[in-house]
Amino acid sequence: MTSEETTGGRHRIAFGLEYDGSRFRGFQRQQQRPTVQEELERALAAVADHRVTVHCAGRTDTGVHAACQVIHIETASTRSERAWVLGANSNLPEAVAVRWARVVDDRFHARFSARGRHYRYRILNRWIRPGLHAGRVAWERRALDAQRMHEAAQVLVGEHDFSSFRALGCQARHAVRELKRIDVRRRDDEVVLDVSANAFLYHMVRNIAGTLIAVGCGDRPADWVGEVLASRDRALAGVTAPAEGLYFMGVDYPDHPELPTRADALDAFPRGRDLS
Repeated sequence: MTSEETTGGRHRIAFGLEYDGSRFRGFQRQQQRPTVQEELERALAAVADHRVTVHCAGRTDTGVHAACQVIHIETASTRSERAWVLGANSNLPEAVAVRWARVVDDRFHARFSARGRHYRYRILNRWIRPGLHAGRVAWERRALDAQRMHEAAQVLVGEHDFSSFRALGCQARHAVRELKRIDVRRRDDEVVLDVSANAFLYHMVRNIAGTLIAVGCGDRPADWVGEVLASRDRALAGVTAPAEGLYFMGVDYPDHPELPTRADALDAFPRGRDLS
């Protein structure tokens, strides 16, 4: 989209951002405050000089973090990419930072254009509780066998009914999702769970993490994960792991490959690019 095409009319702008979820009551605007959406709408309205509505790739709960959340707004204002980023960040609380901004065409929607989402669950695995990373990792004092957790998790890959990992308050019409990848690895005192799917159910990643922790500490056998999946019964799965260990890592937009929508692919925005 050229500047001439956007001048004088409304256009759509996508943003990538990161935030510390421990400071918020979740992403979505609600009566309980503060929320990430509310802060973004306030900050971006100050830059646009009019009210805006923020649409996101995936809503996160209270305490859940994001390394690369993607949002979009519609605006009649023209600003450079640098102005959108710096202007938004100057009006946002310190726990939220906009990483990039891009003009996108009207076909793009932060939520409905997404074809995959990526989450990471971080577990500090030592007998001493976290201090430096308190609120940003889950803590498990019992020794975890990360390789055993990884092998047990592979039964979840593919398209399945994930009712066993669906929270009671989930409003999705059905529980069938395609889990594309799940990896568990140890990194010093930390056990890291990376999971990718076309979409996720309410608390799905945290319920999977809680189930794998039960396997990793030896409370349950590895083949128990498959039994839980087949049962389609939430009561048979592990506990819901704490929110503070969960990170929204990125989104797949096959029709918009120009967007840096994965945390591991982020870089500084191109110098000199103008979105006005």
